[in-house]
Amino acid sequence: MNTIFWAGDSTVQTNNYATYPQTGIGQVFSLFLREGYQVENHAKNGRSTKSFLDEGRLAVIEQRLGEGDFLFIQFGHNDEKSEDPSRYTDPFSSFMENLEIYINTARKKGAFPVLITPVERRCFVDEEHLGPGAHGDYVEGMKRTAQKCQVPLVDLYSASRRALEKAGEEGSRKWYMFFPAGSYEEHMEESTDNTHLRYEGAVKYASFIAEGLRNLGGIYREMLFEEPQAEAL
Repeated sequence: MNTIFWAGDSTVQTNNYATYPQTGIGQVFSLFLREGYQVENHAKNGRSTKSFLDEGRLAVIEQRLGEGDFLFIQFGHNDEKSEDPSRYTDPFSSFMENLEIYINTARKKGAFPVLITPVERRCFVDEEHLGPGAHGDYVEGMKRTAQKCQVPLVDLYSASRRALEKAGEEGSRKWYMFFPAGSYEEHMEESTDNTHLRYEGAVKYASFIAEGLRNLGGIYREMLFEEPQAEAL
């Protein structure tokens, strides 16, 4: 059994009933995997590349990683928090340096690292257009690291921005924790959260990661189920 280990934040983490209907991308990614592959999701709410390391979470992954496994590395949201020194990283220095630690950890164990840029927030400036958001420098820092270290990268950031602008401000609410009071018995209060995902959003964005892996080909394509061909008319 090949295992995909996932290091990331709340947009990726596996949620329980206490946070329903919030759903993480890593929580649903097994929907796209063929037999013989599984996800071990170590993503945790509020973590950055720095705090994930400092808390020993990468060390736990390292103990479990084996040859032929994969390490998906997806950060950015919390690395941006300049007001919090326990999480903040500079996009073109400490962020990139931390990413290299994750990459080298995977390679030491004979595993395959994959960098995944952060999913965009609902940062609409009008009904159809997004503002610049806060991820840009971290996306660029991740891309530079991928090029320097010759690591495959899936650009979820760009794919999610395209999808958001296509859906529009109102149409994209269903992907996020953005809903009126009374929508869920388990979450009766109104939520205007533009960062965290509901099930439909998690599946949507997981499908973009699957598409990116499919485009990489080789061992990355092999982990995915083959899309059924349309029946001839």
